This record gives sequence, structure tokens and C-alpha cells, in this order.
Amino acid sequence: RYLRARKFVPQDAFAQFKDTEKWRKDNNLDALYEKIEIQDYQEARSVYPQWTGRRDRRGIPVYLYEVGKLDSKKMIAYSQATSKSKAKGPSPSRMLRLFALYENLTRFVMPLCSAVPGRPNPETPVDQSNNIVDISRVGLKQFWNLRTHMQDASQLATAHYPETLDRIFIIGAPSFFPTVWGWIKKWFDPITTSKIFILSQEQVKPTLLAFMDVSSIPKKYGGELDFECGMMPSLDPDLRKCLEMKDPKLEELFLTGPTRWVDSDEGEMVALSVGSIDGNPHKEAVATMSSIAVRTATNSSMFQSQRSHPNFSATQLSSQPASQPTSAPQSRPQSKGTAMAQTQMQAPPSNTVQADFQQPLQAPPMQPSQQIPSSVDSSRQQMPIRMGPPQAAVAPESESTLQNGSIMKSQPASFDGPNDTPNGKVDPPKSITVPPPQLQRAETQYMTPATEPSELKDFQ
Repeated sequence: RYLRARKFVPQDAFAQFKDTEKWRKDNNLDALYEKIEIQDYQEARSVYPQWTGRRDRRGIPVYLYEVGKLDSKKMIAYSQATSKSKAKGPSPSRMLRLFALYENLTRFVMPLCSAVPGRPNPETPVDQSNNIVDISRVGLKQFWNLRTHMQDASQLATAHYPETLDRIFIIGAPSFFPTVWGWIKKWFDPITTSKIFILSQEQVKPTLLAFMDVSSIPKKYGGELDFECGMMPSLDPDLRKCLEMKDPKLEELFLTGPTRWVDSDEGEMVALSVGSIDGNPHKEAVATMSSIAVRTATNSSMFQSQRSHPNFSATQLSSQPASQPTSAPQSRPQSKGTAMAQTQMQAPPSNTVQADFQQPLQAPPMQPSQQIPSSVDSSRQQMPIRMGPPQAAVAPESESTLQNGSIMKSQPASFDGPNDTPNGKVDPPKSITVPPPQLQRAETQYMTPATEPSELKDFQ
């Protein structure tokens, strides 16, 4: 995610990741998520996009945001509640609850969606979300009053939860919306606005059907799902089949409160409901997942397996040659009897490819049979290397266009000379050696604690 956000420039991606780790330490993010009042968390959930419990055809979770329900009375009450919050940190109190919602996305929803078998490309973790944003019955004054509320979420995601958004489908735009879109889009960064589709009434159902099954589309938009904001997520059959609830009465707490995953000694994923109730710390095992397709990284467990190695340091990450394949970090310590899914990330090729993340603002009608490529998949496509007959033993300095469209100047590449043949043809060079970039970064101390099976002993 950090590489995509920083146009596949390793130095910039590592710098942003390092800044995020410092930000997490300064705001004590792990303790915040563990101790947040469950009532405060649920109040924050009511004024931001809510997971429907469903996924699109690629396994990406689908969120719904009904902006019309955020009237001035509700937003004033929420603002007053956040100002009285006991949670402390360098960030404003209204932001601390928003932090917890993003933690739930990355530590609960994404790992759950990644682990479910049966989705396409199961070796690739789910690390993004889709949002249906309904702005019907929203007046101009309400838009203006919500600008800070929306800016907070966009700026936080851009800085510390990059590339967690796949697409936003805006539905029910009022007649004046095209007029005010020019100043509304300034609330968001350009990459976010490039992922926004404004759909007319006729485009809503065909467009959503191109991405997800009719059973995952809310009824009010032409689907079969009985879900509105404020309701408990309705898990799709594949998700529910893999989960075993400890107690059916705990399902609401499992789906609407702060929850995270840990590994058991038996190789299962166990969901822990965390937070506080009336100031008393709460931690309870609420569900178990045994059918696991792939384990994915969360903020609480990223880089743990590397940190446990006695010779590991963060400088090894920054100094690794970009031209060599790099194994992705394991998300959690390997549990007994469970093989960890490994993914590989390769450096982008040097030849020119077309940038794929710039998408038109107005989405055309689409048929359900259309194949919609994932922005994740397309950003990782590897193109073949095209080589022409070399003119000299050392290639001149060249410019190449990365997959995101940015221009990168490469260092001279040396290669073995061509082989002349009797018919005058020139064979391609035997090998190419590209000097890796020199990344000079100080060692980063990773602040997120390990997730250990020992946490489960209290619940056995």
C-alpha cells in the first residue's frame, strides 16, 4: 500500500511508513484500540461509512455511507460527545475515535476478508475497500457543515492508511452537485478524487452489478441485501460458513465493536472483542475461524516475524536492492500446523506502461458480464522487458515511465556484449546488470507489539 501511494519509489514509501510508525507511537494507537469505550466506538461508527458485511467479486469489503442521515442535530451531539472524551493524545479528540475505525478496517475486516477461501487470487491479501456513498436528500448547507468531518477522514487515510480505498460510488447526487463539485473535490487529495464515480439513477444498478453480486447490493439500490446504515453487518454465506461464534449473543459485539484477530496454537484465527465498558477493560474471545486461505498483515503484527529474528533490523528493509524480488512480511507468527501464505513483490519494470489509476469521474453504464480489473492487480502487472540491439558496451542514462506514470531516470546499465553471427544478425545481450539505488535510512524501531497466542490462555 505504501509503495502504491508513493508511486513505487521505495525511499518515499519507507519514509511514509516510518512517519506512520512514529505517529502510531505518539498517539499510542494500540492502547487506544484496546481501551476505547465500546459506546464511543459505536457512536463514531454511526457517523462514518459502515461495513455491510458483504464483499465484491474480488473479495474486497463493501461499505455504505448514507450522508443524508447526518443531520445537524446528530453531528452536534457527536461533536459534544467527542469533546468530553477521556482519551488523550497529541491529536484532537474527534480524531481518536476515527483512528479506531481505521484500526478496525485494517485489523479486523481486511484480515477476515483475506482469510476466506474461494475468492480470486487468494494469494494476494485484501487491503482495500469499496464505498457506496448516498448523498440523496443532502442540501448545500449540509454539505458545507460536513466539510471538516469528511476532510478528517480523507487526510488521515492519505497520511497513515494509504491505498485502503479502491473505489467510491456516489449515488443520488442532487441537481446542484455538478455546480459545487469543483470546490467539494478540493477537500480531498487528487488520488482520492480519481477513484470517485458519480452515478446517475440509470447507472447505479448496472455499475454496482459490474463489481458485486446482486445479493451484496442494498435493496434501495436495486439489489437483494436488506441493509441500511445503523444496522448490524449482514455477513455473506461464505464468511459465515468459515466462522464459529462462541455465543450467538456476542455476534453484535463481534461485528459492531472494536475487534482484532490473534492466532491460536491449533492454527485457527481467533477474534478478540476488545475495548472498555464503563471504564473497565474488556477482552473476550467471540469467534473462531478455521478455514483460512491466507493470513494478512495488520498494524499490530506487521514485521513481527522479521523482528523476532536476532539479526533483523529495519535498515535491511531500506537497503535491499530494488531490482531483486522481496518476500512480503508474514503477518503473524506461524501457528502450529498452519503454513503461512507467502507473496512476492517485484520491482516495477523499466519499460513504459500506461498509468491505470487515473479513472474518469463519470462512470459509463456497465454490464454485469464485464470484467473489471482490480486496481491492485493492475498496479502489480509485470510487463515483458523489451530490448533492442545495443550500440555500445554501456547503455546511456535513460528515462523510464513507471506503472503509475511517473518518470524515473535510471543509472547506466552494463551488459555482456552481443554475439555477432555469420548472417549479420545480432543476438540480444546475455545479461543486464542494473546498479541498485543506494537507500540511506536510519534504523526504525517498530513500535507495534507482537500478537501472541498466549493472549488466548485467559479464554481457555
